[in-house]
Amino acid sequence: GLVGLGGAGFPTHVKLNPPKDKKIDFLVINAAECEPYITSDYREMMENPDGVIKGIQLVLDKLDIPNAVIGIEDNKPKAIKLLTEKTVADKRISVQSLRSRYPQGAEKMLIYATTGRKVPPGGKLPADVGCIVLNVNTASFIAEYLKTGMPLVSRRITVDGPIVKDPKNVLVPIGTSLKDVFDFCGGFTSNPFKILMGGPMMGIAQYSLETTVIKNTNAILALDKKEGDLPSESPCIRCGRCVQACPMCLIPSELNRLVMADQYDNLERYHVLDCIECGSCSYVCPAKRYLVQSIRMGKDEVRRKAKKA
Repeated sequence: GLVGLGGAGFPTHVKLNPPKDKKIDFLVINAAECEPYITSDYREMMENPDGVIKGIQLVLDKLDIPNAVIGIEDNKPKAIKLLTEKTVADKRISVQSLRSRYPQGAEKMLIYATTGRKVPPGGKLPADVGCIVLNVNTASFIAEYLKTGMPLVSRRITVDGPIVKDPKNVLVPIGTSLKDVFDFCGGFTSNPFKILMGGPMMGIAQYSLETTVIKNTNAILALDKKEGDLPSESPCIRCGRCVQACPMCLIPSELNRLVMADQYDNLERYHVLDCIECGSCSYVCPAKRYLVQSIRMGKDEVRRKAKKA
C-alpha cells in the first residue's frame, strides 16, 4: 500500500519496477522539503536516521543499484550532519547539500541538482536518465514494513499555520478527519479562512474539516484571511516574470491566455503537460493572474481529449 509520501502519491511498487530496458544506476532520495511550513521530512531524518539509511540500503540491494544520493537543502544543517555521519560506513550512499530554493524538491529539479542529468520534456520519466527518486519518508517506511510487516496505516504530517494553537508534527492514522488532527493540536485561535492539505505553494484547499488524511498528505495548514485570501486578478502586463520563474522553461502567460480563450488545441504546442504546478509563476506575477489554476484546467482538458482519441 505504499505510495510516495512527499505529496505526489505515486505508487512505490511501480517506481521500484522500472522497465527492463532502463538501466538504473542512481537512487535519488528527496529530502529537500522546499515548501514553507512543512517539516515532516526533516523530523523523520532527525528522529529516525537509521530507518532512513536502512530503507535506502534495502532498495540498493534488491534492485542492484550502485549509487544513492540524499539531497537535503542547506537550511537543514543538523540533518545534513547527522545523515553524513550515518552513511560513512556505506560508500554507495552520499549526502548532498543543496541550495535552499523553491522548487528544489520537484523530481526533475532534484535529479539535475544531485546528478547533473536532465529529464527530457514530453512525458519522460526519471528512469529514462537512469534514476529512481524516493521521498525520504518513503525510504524509511520500506525499512519499517520489511521489519514489521505492517502496511501503510499511518504517517507523519506537519500541522501548522498562523492560527493553529500548538503547531507540531504528528503521527496520524490514515483516514483521520482534519478536525480531529487540528483538535489534537489545540484547535484554532480564530476561525480559519482557508484550510490547505499540503504546503502553501502546491497545497489543495479543503471545503470541509471532515475531509480525512490520505496517504500522500504531508501537511495540513490553517490560514487566516491575511494569509489565505487570493488577491484580485488584473490584466497581464507582459512583463515576462512568469517565464523567468518557471523551472520548466514554459510560458505561463501564454498558457493562461490560451485556456481563457478556450483554445485548448494549441496547448500541447506549448508543452502544457510539462508544467509541474509549482506555483512559481503565480507567486511572482505582479498582475496576480491565476496562472496555475488555469494551467491545471488546461492540462485536464488536454488529457480528457487524449482519452477520447
